[in-house]
Amino acid sequence: MSQKLPNETDVFVVGGGPAGLAAAICARRKGLRVIVADGAQPPIDKACGEGLLPDGLATLHALGIQVPAADASEFRGIRFVSASLSADAVFPGGSCGLAIRRTSLHNLIMQRAAQSGAELLWRTCVTGIAHDGVYLGHRFVRARWIVGADGSNSRVRQWAELDSGPQPRLRYAFRRHYRVKPWSDHMEVYWGARCQGYATAVSSEEVCVAVASHDSNLRSEEALLELPALGARLQGAEVVSAERGALTGNRRFRNVWRGNVALVGDASGTVDAITGEGLGLGFSQAVALAESLASGDLATYQGQHRRLSLRPWWMARLMLMLDERPRLQHRVLRTFQTRPEIFQHFLALHVGTLPPREIVWDGLTLGWGLLTA
Repeated sequence: MSQKLPNETDVFVVGGGPAGLAAAICARRKGLRVIVADGAQPPIDKACGEGLLPDGLATLHALGIQVPAADASEFRGIRFVSASLSADAVFPGGSCGLAIRRTSLHNLIMQRAAQSGAELLWRTCVTGIAHDGVYLGHRFVRARWIVGADGSNSRVRQWAELDSGPQPRLRYAFRRHYRVKPWSDHMEVYWGARCQGYATAVSSEEVCVAVASHDSNLRSEEALLELPALGARLQGAEVVSAERGALTGNRRFRNVWRGNVALVGDASGTVDAITGEGLGLGFSQAVALAESLASGDLATYQGQHRRLSLRPWWMARLMLMLDERPRLQHRVLRTFQTRPEIFQHFLALHVGTLPPREIVWDGLTLGWGLLTA
């Protein structure tokens, strides 16, 4: 820990992942003094699909972060694949998503946070909070605001007594990287009877593959047997990263702030990884939180947080209706294949270029398509 650590700050961010660093950048833009502390040594890795959808990428750019072309790979849309069917849609307006290794992304955001003037404390554990500050072992730092960005098992959320909310049915996700030439310019979702697989090219010679299911024992190798179309793509490919696992699912809390404490990112709730919206949602929450911190009124953050989470939460619920339902998967993919405009509309809804009310009409259209598929 730095010997020059200030005794006080405006904002103390607990957790130095992407959401915490984004919150620090946004708070610094409002002229607030910021300290970020995390017990890990950067760059911080995490099991995820490593894709940023166009809306999340736009928010990242708004934070002043540009990803070098050599460090990432663009994708033009989403493709759904089952054993015998596939359907795809491109992002509206010619926009693209971006796939980047999680460690590379963390390095970029960390550099931007340091450039903004935030003080970053790595390998520094926060051991408790009080109404007027944060404990770092025997050291106490006074803080006007405390931001919990310490992940889905947030201790800040527990300390602030913000853990109230329904218990979700979580899924188990595992991620590995394969050295193989990308075969698609789309992020692909493979549907199986017991799991889903997600494939995204992160470079010209490497593909990120994640699998998710309700079975904690279904690891990557066995999951690929359940997803023969994906398994065939990876036949003979070299595994170039260790398997990493994480829990995923829709989880919401009744409140994301209390007193001078606010939550951001996974600490404030999660959407299932099937949406690909986790990172983008955390960035948008960071922007909204900084506005509330600057105004001195965290109550406004509650409403903004709920509004930002609504679309990805509902889209996750819609897509998870297909989970473990092979016959429904077949009918939906058949409808998307024969009526591609329906899939195109849903993708536009997903990335926020159509208003949520459109989901009612598209839901009725999809329902009719299923009846006639």
